[in-house]
Amino acid sequence: MYAVIESGGKQFKVREGELLEVEKLPQAVGEKVEFDRVLLLADEAGVKVGQPTVEGAKVRATVLHHGKHRKVFIFKYRPRKRYRRRAGHRQPFTRLRIDEIVV
Repeated sequence: MYAVIESGGKQFKVREGELLEVEKLPQAVGEKVEFDRVLLLADEAGVKVGQPTVEGAKVRATVLHHGKHRKVFIFKYRPRKRYRRRAGHRQPFTRLRIDEIVV
């Protein structure tokens, strides 16, 4: 069984027991998170596609860790003008463990 959920404006295909990294969530480490924006649900019986979400379906997960991704460098440059700008960015994330998919 798997589901497609929406979190942070992105869509993720999840299965029970998987680890998942999403945009940073406000919950503390160890807390439970429930996603009710389930866009698709597939199991042995078939596939249910939501319009836009599947009614009554939820995905429950546990927050394992908060962190930041590797640094991405942004470099702006204008030739012959002595203009150079270098900046770095580290995107925060939350690592989750998918506990169960509720139909």
